[in-house]
Amino acid sequence: MSKNKNVIALVDCDSFFVCCEQKVNPELKGKPVSVISNKDGCVISRSREAKKLGVRMGEPLFMAKKEHPKGIYIVANHELYSKTSHEVMALLKDFSPTVEIYSVDEAFVDFTGLSKLYKMDYMELARYLRQKIKDELDISVSIGLSSSKTLAKLASDKAKTNNCGVYRINSGYIKEELKNTSIDEIWGIGRNLTKLLHSSGIITAYELVSQSDIWLDTKIGIRGLEMKHELLGETVSPVTNYVKPPKSIQNTRALGKFTSDINYIKNELNIHIHRGCSKLRYLGAKANIISVMLRTKDFKVFYKKKVLDKPTCYEWEVSDIIFEMLNEIYIPNILYRSSGVVLEGITYDSGEQLYLFADNNTDTKNQKLAACLDKLESRFGKNVVKTGFVIHKDEPNSQEVVKKF
Repeated sequence: MSKNKNVIALVDCDSFFVCCEQKVNPELKGKPVSVISNKDGCVISRSREAKKLGVRMGEPLFMAKKEHPKGIYIVANHELYSKTSHEVMALLKDFSPTVEIYSVDEAFVDFTGLSKLYKMDYMELARYLRQKIKDELDISVSIGLSSSKTLAKLASDKAKTNNCGVYRINSGYIKEELKNTSIDEIWGIGRNLTKLLHSSGIITAYELVSQSDIWLDTKIGIRGLEMKHELLGETVSPVTNYVKPPKSIQNTRALGKFTSDINYIKNELNIHIHRGCSKLRYLGAKANIISVMLRTKDFKVFYKKKVLDKPTCYEWEVSDIIFEMLNEIYIPNILYRSSGVVLEGITYDSGEQLYLFADNNTDTKNQKLAACLDKLESRFGKNVVKTGFVIHKDEPNSQEVVKKF
């Protein structure tokens, strides 16, 4: 565990989905805006004004509209959020050589030594970065500074209630901060661990770090030890540019409406398949296990999985398998609310197994077609090429194919 006093920042976008919507539609600024998961879904992001109005996170749309009719409710546009996230992360990477992306709207940034480069102290540097993101991207962020990731996360939470949007936990004030912080405010401590610690009489973060290493190791394990030392300001987990490859890729979302139309469902699955395969190719990977999921209006889940003889990252191969499994789990005249595709057993190019009876000609054609699709999307935007099935209003279960690879 490193005891070097690094300076780590957590940059956290404020009400990110709402902020993205306000960026493309400035008329929404200063208004009680909430983003919902889908047209009949739940609230997943709120503006400050919506929070003051009383809109709750996770509240179903029909309840939010009933209780807060003055609110503005917008269906989520994840492509917009992904694009904006890439812009924010690119700016951070230009600002510091070491950036660790934590989520779509959060990143750890190593500030260590940057004060000399920019000729500012660390608080001035954080304010400068915050203003730069606002001026160039019109995205509001909160920035927490400290010597460990856990303390930087705590500082960023405090920055959200700070008018200047920046907060630093200095080494000399750590214990005072921890005495005023309940354990459920600490990053990585969930509901079950909170109950466990409460049962042992531990209420504050300071009481947690006051426990011996032996006690923490016995009660929580290595995670407890790491948490203690991070809370004391030691850099247990340094910021790194290394991105851990995913073990699986999951694409699921609610359907635009409750439906039993198998072609409507197939069109949704095609979107999931394309996103998953595009990501596989971007990572230089292939999947060996493919799963499909359907969730009914009454939340009953149907699920099917298949292990492939040979891994793939091509939509036209994955869709054939997915639609075969779909026919096995699909029941006509049942209303479905969501669908999903999971790609697992991921292998990377460097470790891909060679196959004795591989069809090299087909593989070459697949690679060229995939490269062509990816190039088109890179130039003209996502979903410029689509596959799909006709949906006849008078024949809800029609299976006429319009275009398919």
